[in-house]
Amino acid sequence: MLRENAVNLAAIHRVLDLFLVFVSFATAYQVKLNLLPPELAGLATGPNYYLIAFLAVVVASFVFRLVGFYEPYRKQRFHQIAFKVFKAVFGTFAGLVLILYLLHVQGISRLLFLLFGAVLLTLLLLSKGVIYHTLAYYRSRDYNLKNILIIGTGDRARRVVEAVLRSAGAGYRILGCLIPAQAGPAEQQSSCRDIPALGPVSSLPQILTSHVVDEVVLATDLENVPQIGEYIQFAEQLGINVRIVPDFQLQKIMYRPETARVFMDQFAGLPTIALSTVPQRRGELLAKSFMDYVIAGTGIVVLSPLFLALALIIKATSRGPVFFVQQRVGLYGRLFKMFKFRTMVENAEEIKKQLADRNEVDGPVFKITDDPRITPIGRFLRRTSLDELPQLFNVLRGEMSLVGPRPPIPAEVGQYEPWQRRRLSMKPGITCIWQVSGRNNIDFDTWMKLDLEYIDNWSLFLDLKILAMTVKAVLSCNGK
Repeated sequence: MLRENAVNLAAIHRVLDLFLVFVSFATAYQVKLNLLPPELAGLATGPNYYLIAFLAVVVASFVFRLVGFYEPYRKQRFHQIAFKVFKAVFGTFAGLVLILYLLHVQGISRLLFLLFGAVLLTLLLLSKGVIYHTLAYYRSRDYNLKNILIIGTGDRARRVVEAVLRSAGAGYRILGCLIPAQAGPAEQQSSCRDIPALGPVSSLPQILTSHVVDEVVLATDLENVPQIGEYIQFAEQLGINVRIVPDFQLQKIMYRPETARVFMDQFAGLPTIALSTVPQRRGELLAKSFMDYVIAGTGIVVLSPLFLALALIIKATSRGPVFFVQQRVGLYGRLFKMFKFRTMVENAEEIKKQLADRNEVDGPVFKITDDPRITPIGRFLRRTSLDELPQLFNVLRGEMSLVGPRPPIPAEVGQYEPWQRRRLSMKPGITCIWQVSGRNNIDFDTWMKLDLEYIDNWSLFLDLKILAMTVKAVLSCNGK
């Protein structure tokens, strides 16, 4: 799955590079035609410059692949990437000149070509630098790494570990190995290189609920895990993907998934059988991420005057910070800090303990009508949902999406039943079905089921529909 995401991202990267080739030629054309001193400005009217620009893009597309532009950045240093940029620009320049010579295209200014090469070199270096350092920044904070747990410590498990370590750019991190209950003495004593053994396989349920685990990889003989069906069912309840390194004994599982999809998939170069409860439409998921970043970035810029005005009003009308920052639980249990405009008094958490018996929502969530902790401006912000606007920054940070299950607090997750934890298998969002289906007027179990319904029936169209319904709900001022 990460491999398919990498292919999609590489395609976007190629489109961006080719767009920069076109922009570079167009810029060089305008500079040579209009911006240079009179003695250097101007262009011959004979050549077809549209054809030349098209040929430049075609040549660049071949040269960029030839120099290895799209190898994973985590395997390279920036000076290596910069050297490839120099080779790519020189190769594009030389290839374009050769083709124009063979086509007998004459009258082209050599200064135009030099300008084109200089602009292209500058834009590509800037583009690669931004991408490289952005990815390095997020990698240093473990962003977008998938945590995997391996069941098995024998030869098959070691092959999985070695495959993951060889695929440094695949985005996997091994948490550890679980020792099969009926493994032989050799397997019981073996270690997966430097990967720690976290205990017997019977501890799997406890580890899945106490650690951030994205996938479980079964890499042992199935006869070594007598309760394998129960373990897979528990992982499915939590929404955690399961992979099976085939051993041609699959009939021993004797388990039919209730919600998970079963498919063959490559894992660090190894063929595996995967069970996943999350959507597999990679193209649509990529479009969802693109939409998140574009809308969030645009929204922050466009709404910046409103952000400033609300910040001044909040600061002027009550004591305390402008933003309320709270730890929330994200994808598969990852913790992050969620931002909101502060709508309560400064000591709201202390007062909450005195109001516990007035909670109007069942389950681990706390909500009451006419909450005395809410400030006057806070009531307006909640009715209009303007208090949620700072979460656009969480979307830009990659911690949230525009649409997805609302991120709970850790204390709530600690009280979840296993089936309710599956809502953590998709990135949390600013809005979801619950926000547009009665909001606080539905009980906790219905809320959880609506989130799982969203995951099971997810599509890009559903996201757009929920966003439209959210706008309607916000304009009606029904927030609480």
